[in-house]
Amino acid sequence: MLNRPRKSTMSKPDYLDDVHVRIMRVTEDLRAIQKELNCAAMQAPGDPELMEVLTQLPELESIDVLKSTLDQMRHFLWFYVQVMTSDSEVEDRQNQKAPKKPAKDAAFMERLNHVTDAALLRYFAEGKNRKPN
Repeated sequence: MLNRPRKSTMSKPDYLDDVHVRIMRVTEDLRAIQKELNCAAMQAPGDPELMEVLTQLPELESIDVLKSTLDQMRHFLWFYVQVMTSDSEVEDRQNQKAPKKPAKDAAFMERLNHVTDAALLRYFAEGKNRKPN
């Protein structure tokens, strides 16, 4: 059941592109799941058959597994952000000592910045139509 990490033959920029695409895909999937569960929760009180289906053991178990996984991911992401942002002073000192990166790396970072900027703008634009939890 567990997926073993693949031996990567991709370069680091390709790997990071793949991770970014997967993050975007998972984010969109989670938003879709939230929307569907919200609709079901709103309809369930008036529909006894739907309420019965939603409260069956397999349905509740899958929700618990999702909740547990998301909790673990939230904790991991908090830790990850802390590590990445707290070492910025060390990184700045290393960047001053290290030679400038090749143009290929700079081009990748520029491309990544455009992708993340576009995703952030899309998130804010969609947020205007989104209800709070």
